[in-house]
Amino acid sequence: MPEININGPEGRLEARYMPAADPSAPLALILHPEPNRGGNMNNRVSLAMYNHFKERGFSVLRFNFRGVGRSMGTYNNGEGELSDAATALDWIENQCPNARACWVAGFSFGAWIGMQLMMRRPEIVGFVAVTPPANDKDFTFLAPCPSSGVILHGEADGTVPPESVARLVDRIQTQKGVEVDMRFIPDANHFFTSHLDQLMVEMGDYLDTAVGDISIPIDPE
Repeated sequence: MPEININGPEGRLEARYMPAADPSAPLALILHPEPNRGGNMNNRVSLAMYNHFKERGFSVLRFNFRGVGRSMGTYNNGEGELSDAATALDWIENQCPNARACWVAGFSFGAWIGMQLMMRRPEIVGFVAVTPPANDKDFTFLAPCPSSGVILHGEADGTVPPESVARLVDRIQTQKGVEVDMRFIPDANHFFTSHLDQLMVEMGDYLDTAVGDISIPIDPE
């Protein structure tokens, strides 16, 4: 799991990158939860998504937003973090110029940033959004959602009420040809404390349909 540094808008962005053996393999960018509340790229949900995409044969990148870990800069309420995500996407695309598809996946704050990035980058063909903070962040930029994807949420989430996410899905699923799959994980809280395996099963089930089985050997280098 190569440790790398990306030249970000405010200086170094600490990252981890795993290239696929197939140069045409799709790529995935993983975005972590709230930087101002202890979120980082090693968060268990973010790491599980990273490993899942890696095992599917994607080239995959996760990184720390500005001010987190060894990444330079300070928290910027989402605006700067969106710039960080765009820079990280540029970096992995430069590493994988022949990638046949591009996905973005985020948890909580990372889901919010990922969906904003998707609106600005038409090459993103799919997304995974885990517990998007629909009760706390502005999602009106999704008018409508430009790409298909899946939203995964815990039925027992006490931080982001499930009904707020259901309303978000109802509002954004208006683009012809775009489908937003909404999946609730029974009894799961905001952090999927005892339900991480179930979360990954639902994510994998969605990706089985969305991208099929592209599992290939991972380049050990």
